[in-house]
Amino acid sequence: MRNFYLIFKKELKSYFTSPIAYVVITIFLVISGYFFYNIIATFATISYQATINPMAAKQYGLLNVTEIVVRPLFGNISMIMLLMMPLLTMRLFSEEKKTGTIELLLTYPITDMQVLLGKFFACLAVYLLMLVLTALYPILIMIYGQPEVGPIITGYIGLFLLGASFISLGIFASSITENQIIAATVAFGALIFFWMLSFSVGLADPAIGKIISYISITEHLEAFAKGVIDTEDIIYYGIFIILFLFLTLRALESNKWRG
Repeated sequence: MRNFYLIFKKELKSYFTSPIAYVVITIFLVISGYFFYNIIATFATISYQATINPMAAKQYGLLNVTEIVVRPLFGNISMIMLLMMPLLTMRLFSEEKKTGTIELLLTYPITDMQVLLGKFFACLAVYLLMLVLTALYPILIMIYGQPEVGPIITGYIGLFLLGASFISLGIFASSITENQIIAATVAFGALIFFWMLSFSVGLADPAIGKIISYISITEHLEAFAKGVIDTEDIIYYGIFIILFLFLTLRALESNKWRG
């Protein structure tokens, strides 16, 4: 446990002694804030039109702030994460390989698992900070509207699991190359693949479409955004995280064999 804490502390400190965390968090908040403003502005426009025009009220139906504001907000945040997570993970092992410190690190009296988990949870802590900072958005919604609290809570749980999945894949990409740009590109490409799978569901046979829908990483976020916690979705994210952490361990072991 002590070795894990030392790695965790070292990695977390390295995020904030370099511009990486500050730049990523700032860009994340600026873009998510922009989307939040647009969603609120759209909802305000719809509400105003529904107030002054009865026909518009019938067209829009019951104005539900959860459906019109909260769910799209979580969808937008998840899309921004797709761009930001590879930037957080790209240096975790690539930098160690490029500087040659990976061999020294792996010869210490510390297991590969402790190294991996220390880096994983340090990155996860930075991501958790990013999520906490976005809590201002639902707070403002609750002050000026009446959203359902359940979907907000479950939505953040879904975003946390989704982010942890993104990080696990990003760490794997970082472990197979010493070039940070390549690591970020590989992670982004793989995440785009899992993201875009949902668009192919309607083009495939029902049986194959069901499999594709299950593999798609975004399909499992929908239930959380609706206020539903399904064990199937939790299991999916758990398997996804464990799979890519396992592959990262194998990549670290291969470095020893080549050494």
